[in-house]
Amino acid sequence: MKLTRSGKIALIILVVIIVAAIIGVIVYFVVFGKTPFYYYISFKLTNIDYNSKFGKPYSQEYIKLNEKIVSLMNKTFQASKLRRQYIMSHTAKVRESNGKTVVDVVLKFKSCYNNNAAKFRDRARDILLQKLTGDTGSLCIDTSSFKLSDIDMEPAENLLNMCCGRRKMKSPGNKVTGGLDSVEGEWPWQASLQQNNIHRCGATLISNNWLLTAAHCFVKANDPQEWSVTFGFLLSEPKQKRSVKNIIVHEKYHYPDHDYDIAIINLSQPVLYATNIRKICLPEENYNFPPDSDVVVTGWGSLKTDGSSPNILQKGIMKIIDNATCNEKEVYDGAITNGMLCAGFLKGRIDACQGDSGGPLVSSDSRGIWFLVGIVSWGDECGLPNKPGVYTRVTYYRNWITSKTGI
Repeated sequence: MKLTRSGKIALIILVVIIVAAIIGVIVYFVVFGKTPFYYYISFKLTNIDYNSKFGKPYSQEYIKLNEKIVSLMNKTFQASKLRRQYIMSHTAKVRESNGKTVVDVVLKFKSCYNNNAAKFRDRARDILLQKLTGDTGSLCIDTSSFKLSDIDMEPAENLLNMCCGRRKMKSPGNKVTGGLDSVEGEWPWQASLQQNNIHRCGATLISNNWLLTAAHCFVKANDPQEWSVTFGFLLSEPKQKRSVKNIIVHEKYHYPDHDYDIAIINLSQPVLYATNIRKICLPEENYNFPPDSDVVVTGWGSLKTDGSSPNILQKGIMKIIDNATCNEKEVYDGAITNGMLCAGFLKGRIDACQGDSGGPLVSSDSRGIWFLVGIVSWGDECGLPNKPGVYTRVTYYRNWITSKTGI
């Protein structure tokens, strides 16, 4: 059969498209064709006595130690021949050995198509050992304790993202009532607490199998089998979903009183940490969040009183209001107790609303690490003047949280 001129042109175009596609596939596999390399390393620090607070990833002691370890790894590989392939590191665990400190660290490297796994691992090990026997700054390392092994991608990514209070990205916030959308990874500890697959309350991830929420979410239904938890900033497209194993409501909570409005959720299966699913840091009992501090509330609650609920997670930047002001007659007239705190503005407008209950009120420190300040509890409608949102004060219940979760 003879091709017409237009047929020949069409055939040439088709061939060009096919060739381009083949080249694209080849380029992809050359550059990105292999799973990244992950390594699990450990070594003893001879000049640092073990501190039990190293076992708590939200503690200042752990955070400072992790910063030193990550800085050492960064300097080591960024000055090496593997600098273009080194991605990141994170202290996965800190443990004790004869009173001294042993750290377990996860390393992640980009992998190109022509990398030989065994040779790459040997190069990484040699580079590390050379560094650890030389200048390691303020860290004294027992090189005889050094170990390096491969680790699979899923457990490695889970460990790399287990740090608390860190976000994938940063962007400005605004309001929940009145509405401003969040973006993926902005508030990775936020969860949706769902009854029979319908969003009822918010919740906050504090470990891979524990969440905090409000006790009043379970007044009408406290059977764990009715409840599930989803993660991700879109209600309609959850990144992970878990069933609920147990619900622990504070023993002193009695509806309709607002005191002791806190509950703990135990997941039936641990969540896998990722860049868009991470836990929040819990403040210690004596941690101070002063009045007028910036805080952020997030949730899928109504955009106004009795209004519609969004699919996209909403956010709002507000201020902490001191209890004395919040207890003034024109505000809440003495109803605010020591286990509560107020946040918002006396002029109103920005506030949590129905469906935000149980969700997080968070604040970041000077290093950009986020802590859980409060749990959305109650208020007089949404965004009214002199009626800011009232939150369960997390520091007040810090010991109770530890008694139930060990965290």
